[in-house]
Amino acid sequence: MKDGVKIVTIGGGSSYTPELIEGFIKRYSELPIKELWLVDIEAGREKLEIVGNMAKRMVKAAGIDCEIHLTLDRREALPNADFVTTQFRVGLLDARIKDERIPLSHGMIGQETNGAGGMFKAFRTIPVILDIVSDMRELCPNAWLINFTNPAGMVTEAVLRYGNWEKVIGLCNVPIGAVKSASAVLGKPEKDLFFKFAGINHLHWHRVFDKDGTELTEKVIDGLYAPGANPEMVVENIKDMRFLYEQVKHLKMLPCPYHRYYYMTDNMLKDEMKAFQEEGTRGEVVKRLEESLFELYKDPNLDYKPEELSKRGGAHYSDAACEIINSIYNDKGTKMVVSTRNNGAIDDVPYESAVEITSIIGAHGAEPINFGKFAPAERGLLQVMKAMEELTIEAAVTGDYATALQAFTLNPLVPSGDIAKEVLDELLEAHKDHLPQFFVKQQA
Repeated sequence: MKDGVKIVTIGGGSSYTPELIEGFIKRYSELPIKELWLVDIEAGREKLEIVGNMAKRMVKAAGIDCEIHLTLDRREALPNADFVTTQFRVGLLDARIKDERIPLSHGMIGQETNGAGGMFKAFRTIPVILDIVSDMRELCPNAWLINFTNPAGMVTEAVLRYGNWEKVIGLCNVPIGAVKSASAVLGKPEKDLFFKFAGINHLHWHRVFDKDGTELTEKVIDGLYAPGANPEMVVENIKDMRFLYEQVKHLKMLPCPYHRYYYMTDNMLKDEMKAFQEEGTRGEVVKRLEESLFELYKDPNLDYKPEELSKRGGAHYSDAACEIINSIYNDKGTKMVVSTRNNGAIDDVPYESAVEITSIIGAHGAEPINFGKFAPAERGLLQVMKAMEELTIEAAVTGDYATALQAFTLNPLVPSGDIAKEVLDELLEAHKDHLPQFFVKQQA
């Protein structure tokens, strides 16, 4: 790879961008970025200018030789890029709020990446990521695509299956939180532990070993979930809620925080309904938080990532993206948990599908560490959710209503029958401007 790296960030006006800049700055001696292009759309112009100016202040304060460019035209930014990162939200936070409020108004889970709302985020996002891949094929055919746009696993699989773009890695911050949580429970440094993750995005399980190869998974389970144990450290956007100790003990693996939607659906729904009626959905809370963050970012003296960003819910995303890029550029062989093509690493899901799994990251991308088979308790849920993902991705690409309804019917968080159809129709109408694939054929 040439000296001097060019990186393009699509969704550059995101509130997460300062963490991305911070990650690049601290790795500059290994990862000499000469050009960083922050790209957004017209609706994000103001945020792009605010974050872009802050990014320029951060680079100047760090004293590094990196040019930052701002643009609303991704085709201007992409030529000869080495890496493209994606962190965008089609429809902005208003779309997320609809994804939450409409299912909740029908008495079902309303969440950004799970249930009906998560499927609609995929419907809106996948056509856009495939358009980006089309531009990359023309303008930067050798670039790596590092995606942390949710739902990260489905977006990654769409790029692999329908974009036919192999140089893609998906990223999520949830495994990072799990590593920190286990380290705290065991009282051992992260570097002295080995974590074996396997599953799909927002539905993975993991095991923990020490540097001598002794498995410590059950100790972590006891430390987190036994009666009287200290609460788990969780991601910001999921309420700290217990699991059933006996169930997790039977798994002999640690679930991720998002498993609460599937293992504790009744309590999660009660909590969401209460928040829905009192303080608003998580998207509404985030919208208020983002407004306060951008007020901070406007400060002409602010030239570092503020602590308040950690409350946004995506801590460590951007820093992990920087490390993936660094590991590819320098062929470091870093162990990371990413979404990548399964290639047989997990026996229980299709070979060509995207899985979230511990992998070795080097110059040729992500090499998943073989996991093998799951026990029935994990396998059953995993296979249902993977089939649901495949249908959701197909519906996003084709705009086929029946395929979308089939995905809704399969999703454990969506009651089947007339109510599934009713919620599907209401969400389609609410997001009509961002879902042309579902309406063009109807009008023809």
